[in-house]
Amino acid sequence: MASGNDGLLSCSSSSSLKLLLFMIPLVVMSGCLSVLGSRNSSWGFISRNPWLSSSATAAAAAAAVTRVKPVQVPPTKEKERLLDLHSTVVGVHRTEEAISEDSVLNRSSSPPLDVEAAQPTPVAADAQQNATEKVSLNISKRAGPLFAASLNETHALPVTSRQRRRRRQYTTLEKLEAGLRRARSAIREAKTGNRTTDPDYIPNGPIYWNDNAFQRSYLEMEKQLKVFVYNEGEPPLFHNGPCKSIYSMEGNFIHRMEMDSHFRTKDPEKAHLFFLPFSVAMLVRFVYVRDSHDFSPIRQTVIDYVNVVSTKYPYWNRSLGADHFMLACHDWGPETSLSIPYLHKNSIRVLCNANTSEGFNPSKDVSFPEINLLTGSTEGFIGGPSPSHRPQLAFFAGGLHGPIRPILLEHWENKDEDVRVHKYLPKGVSYYDMMRKSKYCLCPSGYEVASPRVVEALYAGCVPVLISDHYVPPFSDVLNWKSFSVEVPVGEIPNLKRILMNISPRQYIRMQRRGVQARRHFEVNSSPKRYDVFHMILHSLWLRRLNVRVNHHGMGK
Repeated sequence: MASGNDGLLSCSSSSSLKLLLFMIPLVVMSGCLSVLGSRNSSWGFISRNPWLSSSATAAAAAAAVTRVKPVQVPPTKEKERLLDLHSTVVGVHRTEEAISEDSVLNRSSSPPLDVEAAQPTPVAADAQQNATEKVSLNISKRAGPLFAASLNETHALPVTSRQRRRRRQYTTLEKLEAGLRRARSAIREAKTGNRTTDPDYIPNGPIYWNDNAFQRSYLEMEKQLKVFVYNEGEPPLFHNGPCKSIYSMEGNFIHRMEMDSHFRTKDPEKAHLFFLPFSVAMLVRFVYVRDSHDFSPIRQTVIDYVNVVSTKYPYWNRSLGADHFMLACHDWGPETSLSIPYLHKNSIRVLCNANTSEGFNPSKDVSFPEINLLTGSTEGFIGGPSPSHRPQLAFFAGGLHGPIRPILLEHWENKDEDVRVHKYLPKGVSYYDMMRKSKYCLCPSGYEVASPRVVEALYAGCVPVLISDHYVPPFSDVLNWKSFSVEVPVGEIPNLKRILMNISPRQYIRMQRRGVQARRHFEVNSSPKRYDVFHMILHSLWLRRLNVRVNHHGMGK
């Protein structure tokens, strides 16, 4: 019995143990189900369709990389969430590194040069601003540690910039621009400084707007300015011009520039300016068909020439013609410049016909003195008696040329002994002798604003009376024409005598003496001398070049 009971007890214990071992897993399983079921009721669905779970996880990971920020992954399964978070962190880290490196490159681009380069065009400036804004936006969205790292990189940049500056090899153009920047600074400082001693000539007096600045600018020009004359083209249209006519300054300047050894350079890389050596007077003479009213042959000749030099050399396209210049004393000079838009808009036009109503721009173009060298030289034309030996008040002789002279002749021809105005001089009366006897020489414009009488008056010691509208006198950026000439608007021609009589004798003497002083700047010499007309034309060109910044990417004013 006992054994039976023992057997029963043993069997019962064994059965209880088995039941206990069976129940424990059920309790644990039910507990897990209850816990997990409360967190996600889709567990069974996910377990039955595992491909949906994997695809959702992949989509979450892809979305995390695209947005470049930590993604809140639904806590569906701890193991999958951790894997997604890890892959997301790796993706974000790589993307942020790429942005950081790009930003650092943008901030640590080549340092500012020690030369003043051309200002970027508005389009380029906008593009740079937009690029900077984009980088700034990316930086502002970075996480803390990455942003802190970028700040550390910025602190290290000055050392890198200095190292790069030491290693920087400046181009010839950048060195030229640096020299121009130093010249601009020296000229500005000279406005209130002392004059430089010069054995030849020291600009002084009221004929100059600022004599100190002019002298410093002239000396800087002598030190630096280099002009390249394009060799292309054949005479008589190119490298040639009239030297014994009313347009003689075209040929005179071309010849002087071709023969010059100080300012001319054979190396275009060293040039500040580039000369297009065609003569408009010669184009009119040899290309234009007389009375055809067809300007296209002249226009096409200029277009072909610029195409040749712009194809062979890079300099025209580099600045779009801004450091190039043309020269014309013929009335058709402005029309010729319209052959190419950039020649008219950008290039320096040296023109006798300096008419602001016809597009002459005093800040870019140069007013060119019209000098009628009938014999090719000024010998015998320069000089005259003192103011006290000039009995005639005013004088003019000339035909009906343009709209202003008929008005002058209408009011004054043979009507006043003090104001001698003639269409044709009486027989035996010398034109130049009359100028030397007169206090004032009337210089009305013809069909164009320029008149050779202006320089003829200065040569004769006669005070010029400029009667014109919209005329910019030569070298007026340096010379104060009001100090040695009289300007009379066209509408005041009837009051001409009263205007001249109201000028006191003392004021007239001052003006006459100043005109004699200014005369040296208009004298034509067989061998150019300092401060003469050849050098003054170059100085006007030099001033315009100082206002242009050229770099390898283009031009800026």
